[in-house]
Amino acid sequence: MPYSGFPPVLLVDDVPMIIEVVRAVLSQLGFRDIDAASDGTAALQYLRQRRYGLVLSDWNMLPMTGYELLRHVRTDPSLRETPFVMMTTQAQADCFPAARRAGVNACLIKPFTPSKLRETIIAVCGNARPDGTV
Repeated sequence: MPYSGFPPVLLVDDVPMIIEVVRAVLSQLGFRDIDAASDGTAALQYLRQRRYGLVLSDWNMLPMTGYELLRHVRTDPSLRETPFVMMTTQAQADCFPAARRAGVNACLIKPFTPSKLRETIIAVCGNARPDGTV
């Protein structure tokens, strides 16, 4: 199922290799419009410039964490409905309850398979077709 008509995706992680791996998986799934930010502060700048259909964010980043980014997104009336997926390692998965309380749509443990990412995107965004319909 290609996602070529899906709104842009914002990928937020402070590890360039993770950005490239997740971008490759998203591309493999058919996503074509993917922006990347290295932390929550940079991500907020992107979010204020364009509409995103999905944010995939790491939890542990500096100077602004994924959790802080999520809280900003959920309190901003123009951003609060943006689907948001939090990613982190198994060692930090204890952060997921706080992310759920803050309004995250889904949580992913890294590393994840392309099929797990696809399953999560469908759960969060629905089964969008290339023309943007469900």
